[in-house]
Amino acid sequence: MMKKLPFIPVIVGTDINAYNMAISFHEAYGVKPILIGKQLMAFTNFSSIIEKIEIHEKLSDPEQFVPILMQVAQGLKSSNKKLLLVGTNDAYVRLIIENEAALKENYVFNYINESLMNKLQTKSNFYKFCKEYGIETPETYFYNCSKSEPFSEDLTYPVIIKPSNGIEYYNHKFVGQEKVYKVESKEEFQRVVAMITASGYRDELIIQDYIPGDDTYMWDSVVYVNSSGKTQLVTFAQVVLQEHTATAIGNYTALITRYNKEMMEKLQHFLEEVGYVGFANFDIKYDRRDGKFKVFEVNIRQGRSSYYVTALGHNMAEYLVDDGIYKKEKEITYLDKEYLFTVVPKIVLRNFVENDDVLKDVNRLIKQGKWGNPLFYKHDHHLKRKLYLFVRQINYYRKYKNNKWN
Repeated sequence: MMKKLPFIPVIVGTDINAYNMAISFHEAYGVKPILIGKQLMAFTNFSSIIEKIEIHEKLSDPEQFVPILMQVAQGLKSSNKKLLLVGTNDAYVRLIIENEAALKENYVFNYINESLMNKLQTKSNFYKFCKEYGIETPETYFYNCSKSEPFSEDLTYPVIIKPSNGIEYYNHKFVGQEKVYKVESKEEFQRVVAMITASGYRDELIIQDYIPGDDTYMWDSVVYVNSSGKTQLVTFAQVVLQEHTATAIGNYTALITRYNKEMMEKLQHFLEEVGYVGFANFDIKYDRRDGKFKVFEVNIRQGRSSYYVTALGHNMAEYLVDDGIYKKEKEITYLDKEYLFTVVPKIVLRNFVENDDVLKDVNRLIKQGKWGNPLFYKHDHHLKRKLYLFVRQINYYRKYKNNKWN
C-alpha cells in the first residue's frame, strides 16, 4: 500500500498518542508509519503496524531537532513522496512550529504559527482570549516564581496549583514533583510554592479555584480546523476516568462521547476567531455550583485519548491527509454518536467509576458493542506486545486501587 500512496507518515514520538496516530494511518490507508523518538516505549516498541522506529536521544534538544528530522527526510528522499509530519506531545509540536520555515522544505504539516502558539500556551493570555470570546474559565491567579515577593491574594481553599509552562517545569526534576497539586490550606500552599521555586523553575504558577466533582465532571473536546481556517470537526466527550497517579493526573483513560451543540459551537467560534489551524484538544470541567462548563486549556495537537474520533468513523489521519496532501474540502461535522473509549480493562471501569449514571452508560455501551480499546488494535499481532498489554491490564487495577484523586 505504501508504494501506491503519495505520502509517508512521519510521527514524532513513541508514546500512546503516537500509537493512536499510527493505527489511524494504518486503519485508513494500510500504511505503516515511521516513528522518531528519544526512547523506545512499550506502546509502540513491539508494534507490527509501524515501519520502523528511529531513536535519537537528543531529539528534544532545540539545536538537534531540525538536523535529526532533515536526516530522516534525506533517507526517504528516494521515495519521491511527501512526508506528512505529526507531533504527539507539547515539546515536539513546539519544536515543529518554532522551526516551521526549515521543516517545510521537506515536510507537510498543519500547525498554528509561533506567535499564536505562545499566546495560547501562556495561560494568562489564553484566559483573556477566553473572556473575550465568551468562554468560561475557573477563577485564576498567577504567581511568577522569578520574583521574591510572596503571593498576596486571599484564597478560599482548596485551590489547585500547577505550572503554566509544563515543558520548563519538567526540566527541573525534584522529589515530590506532581503534575497538579490540590492544596487545602495556606501553610500547604506556601510549602508547595517553596518546593517548586527551590527546584529552579522560574516561570509562572497557575493558582485556580478548585471545581468540585469526580472524574466524570471533566470533559474533552477535539476540533480540527483545516489549513484554510475552516472547522471540519468538533467533538464533545465526558471523561469516565482519568489517571490517578500524581505524575499523570489529567491523562484520560476512558471517555464517552456526548453532544452539546452550544459548547461545540462556542469552541469552534473561538478557534476560528483567533486564527487557529490543525487539531486542538480542550480540557474542560463542569462546575455544578453555577451550571457552567469551564475551560482549563487547549492543547495544540490531538490528545492521547482522541482516538475515539477515529473509532467513530472520522479518522484523524484522514483529516490530515485530505487537508495537507489532497486539499479536499469537508463539511463540518458535530460528532453526535455515542462511544466508550477506554485504555483500561472493564473491571477497572466497573469498580472505580463513582458516578452511577455514567456507570450505567458504560455497561450499556459495552453490552451494545459501542466501545473499544485502541491498544488492542486487531491488525497488530506482535506476541511480545500482547504479553505487555496483558501485564498492563493487571497493573492498571492495582494503580486505581492504590491511588485516589479528588
